[in-house]
Amino acid sequence: MKTILTAALLIAVAPAFAQVHVNGYTKKDGTYVAPHERTAPNNTNLDNYSTKGNVNPYTGQPGTKEPDPYGSLSRSTPAVQPLQPIRPIQPVQPQQQMANPYALPQPSSNRF
Repeated sequence: MKTILTAALLIAVAPAFAQVHVNGYTKKDGTYVAPHERTAPNNTNLDNYSTKGNVNPYTGQPGTKEPDPYGSLSRSTPAVQPLQPIRPIQPVQPQQQMANPYALPQPSSNRF
């Protein structure tokens, strides 16, 4: 019973975590914007009050903006890179014997 009550409380409170309070401010052009609540910033507009299909719970107004089809407003369209020509694989040449840079004793090549 306690688990069910806790789950119901979390479901009821969840929408409160998805919004933030915005203090009133004056724009550069002199327009005053009153304090208000808005959805918390994230990478999609699908959950914004102003998006079609959603209703602002404070004003009762339906959303008017089109949903972002890709789910991200901050993601820019990637630039298309031109195809690079395929270079043939060069055969690997055997490396020459290098001098021993650490002056370690060289193994003897004479084996019995």
